[in-house]
Amino acid sequence: MPRVNGVDIPPNKRVDIALTYIYGVGPNVVQQLLTESKIAPEMRARDLTDEQVSQLNQLIERSFVTEGQLRRQMLQNIQRLKEIRCYRGLRHIRGLPARGQRTKTNARTRKGPKRTVARKKSVKER
Repeated sequence: MPRVNGVDIPPNKRVDIALTYIYGVGPNVVQQLLTESKIAPEMRARDLTDEQVSQLNQLIERSFVTEGQLRRQMLQNIQRLKEIRCYRGLRHIRGLPARGQRTKTNARTRKGPKRTVARKKSVKER
């Protein structure tokens, strides 16, 4: 099982698919990496030589922020928004969508499951 940038990539998948298992590396980045390192995308990950794996490691470390460092950077950005109490920061604090989506209906992913509010029973007058 090849280990690229601290992540075990699946050996039976094609290299172009296997590299997307690294957090922060998507299809476009993979395409750039493979053209720069001259590795065929249809090659299986188990067939990579140690030299090719080390070359991929160096390219990723030099060119892109990935894994723990990227996660930390994203959390710091959100924390900064919360501290300066800007609109997006307040939306993060309240657990609501931060990018302008409607919340009257939908937004259940951010808001969580529905909570029904109890109504007062109306007293009928005769």
